[in-house]
Amino acid sequence: MHENEIAKEIVNAAYKIHTTLGPGLLESVYETTMAYELSQRRFDVVRQQPIPVVYESVHMDMGFRADLIVGGLVIVELKSVEMVAPVH
Repeated sequence: MHENEIAKEIVNAAYKIHTTLGPGLLESVYETTMAYELSQRRFDVVRQQPIPVVYESVHMDMGFRADLIVGGLVIVELKSVEMVAPVH
């Protein structure tokens, strides 16, 4: 499956979760439910995957952790806010 097709399913899953649970929960809740929802849609989902960084020829084992990696192609970084504001 192409990255754009995966991204479309991710957005659809996020919309479903948002309309079901609403805003304001902990990020860990959304991560767990997103991983579940995407796995129900038959995607391979990896949670909290370390991503290495190379800086000045030095390989650092963990530059950051991706919240989700979907289908081995799309990184999902989740953020949670108490209330959806016009800026969002």
